[in-house]
Amino acid sequence: MASAEGPTTDASTAETEELIVLGEVRGVFGVRGWIKVRSLARPADGILKYRHWSLSGRETAQRYALAEHQPARDGFVVRLVGVSTREAAEALVGQQISVPASALPPSPEGAYYWRDLIGMRVSNTGGVPLGTVSGLLETGAADVLVVTGERERLIPFVIPRYVHAVDLARREMVVDWHPDD
Repeated sequence: MASAEGPTTDASTAETEELIVLGEVRGVFGVRGWIKVRSLARPADGILKYRHWSLSGRETAQRYALAEHQPARDGFVVRLVGVSTREAAEALVGQQISVPASALPPSPEGAYYWRDLIGMRVSNTGGVPLGTVSGLLETGAADVLVVTGERERLIPFVIPRYVHAVDLARREMVVDWHPDD
C-alpha cells in the first residue's frame, strides 16, 4: 500500500495476482507532479474509482494512491501520493496503469470483460469449431471478436444476433456464423 512518503514496490501482487491494464500515463501537467492519463476503461472515468494503481514500465511495478484528479482534454490529470515534482512525474510517462483483477466489480449478466473472452473456444450453431478468441476490436458500432483457427475470422460480438451462448466456466462460445464466412 502506498504511503504519504511515496510509492511502494508491488512485486508480490505482480507475482501472485493478475493485473488488468486500465490506462497509461501520457505526459506531465504542470510542475507539481501531476500526470496526464488516458483511460482504457469504459466508461472512461471508471479508472478513477480505484484508489490505488500499479504503474509499470521498464522496472518493477510501483503502487500509488490517487490524491486528486480532474477531467482534461483526452483524459484526466491526476496527482499521485508521493509524486510532487515535474521530474518525478516525467519518470512515469509511458507506464501502464493497472489494478488487480480482484478489484474489478463482477460483470453484469450478459456483459463480459474482454479478458474473460480471450482464449475461449468458438464453434458455430452447427457444432463446427471455428477457433479460439485471440483478441477483440472496438469498432464503435459493436465490439468484434478476432477468432483464430485454420484462418482468422472477425465476428461481431452482438448478442443474440451472432453470439448465441457464452459459457465462462467451460470457456466456450457458440456463434451464428458460417464456417466459410
